[in-house]
Amino acid sequence: MLFRQLFDNTSSTYTYLLADETTRRAILIDPVFEQAQRDMALLRELDLSLALVVDTHAHADHVTAAWLLQQKTGCQIASAKVIGAEHVNLALEDGQIFGVDGIQLKALSTPGHTNGCMSYVLEDQAMVFTGDTLLIRGCGRSDFQEGSAHNLFHSITDKLFSLPDHYMVYPAHDYNGRTQSTIGEEKAFNARVGGGADEHDFVEYMHAMKLPHPKKIDEAVPANHRSGCPENGLLPEEPDWGDIKVTYAGVPEVDIDWLQSHRSEVTLLDVRDIDEVRSDNSPVLQSDLLIPLDKLRQQVADVPSERPVVALCRSGRRSAMAVSILTEAGIQQVASLRGGIIASL
Repeated sequence: MLFRQLFDNTSSTYTYLLADETTRRAILIDPVFEQAQRDMALLRELDLSLALVVDTHAHADHVTAAWLLQQKTGCQIASAKVIGAEHVNLALEDGQIFGVDGIQLKALSTPGHTNGCMSYVLEDQAMVFTGDTLLIRGCGRSDFQEGSAHNLFHSITDKLFSLPDHYMVYPAHDYNGRTQSTIGEEKAFNARVGGGADEHDFVEYMHAMKLPHPKKIDEAVPANHRSGCPENGLLPEEPDWGDIKVTYAGVPEVDIDWLQSHRSEVTLLDVRDIDEVRSDNSPVLQSDLLIPLDKLRQQVADVPSERPVVALCRSGRRSAMAVSILTEAGIQQVASLRGGIIASL
């Protein structure tokens, strides 16, 4: 199985990518709306087809990317039946087995943080994705969205702590850079529910927390009951000047076929060294402007901004840096030629 743990800095949310290496079909758990472009870029680069997006609950700190990814890829959406979210194809119940060919998850109803929380067990890999129910040395709060400290205690101790001690715990959040734990570790050391804490210990701890109201809850919860669909039902705006694909590294690119078909509509900027260009006896593309990368910051004002700019170099690496420099200088319609000149030969 191919596995990746992805992170959103704004909400400290972990998104998990699971994919079967034979079928190339993939599952995303808890994707974040603002990170959909990143997630789709990783899917492209790893040659994966997104088949299913799964949310652990209706989040209060971010909007899910489920609907957006469904619109972009045609994937299905799964979440707890009790949530009743719109656009869901697979309404999950306790004990239900689901997934894609080669990856089978078991849904565990683990309410308490919210009444619609689920954890997902991947038995053949000894993994459990616990959402906000069980965090690393902590757990989700229980003071909103039909939360209950009593229910949360039993979800953790009766269901999650009944899993084998060696099972890896992958939560929906961490605020201190921790990435994973185990059931055994949390049973022993969890600051709220570990070390032999009983229900009274846990409930008193949770009631004493007095946390501030989540900043994004009034936006996030209604949106997540629509599976992340905006109120207007419209997709986010994207660059319309070209067939832009943003890489997992965050670089906007166009390919050679698009460039050749739209050559007159863009400024082609060559950022290779002057001697390198002179020694190129069979140039595939004639650039409009030559500014070596090490001179670009000083000569950025020489780059016309009336038309979109496509930067090129031998391999596409220096042109990616050029895109960053031009964007910092305020030129927004800019992309790198994917793979550079060698990809066009």
